[in-house]
Amino acid sequence: MKLVKRLVVGLVIAFALFYLVTRPQDAATAVQGAVGAVWGAGVSVTNFFVTLAGG
Repeated sequence: MKLVKRLVVGLVIAFALFYLVTRPQDAATAVQGAVGAVWGAGVSVTNFFVTLAGG
């Protein structure tokens, strides 16, 4: 099972590097979208707890 996991992780890393080298603009856009999604989720969770504490 460890071999399969390492193989999958290696393939994902290889694909990410290939994508970064061949399409850097698209890779940057994908990273910006992912960071924006994480940021938005953090803001939503913060708003939830602020509302919960104030209510």
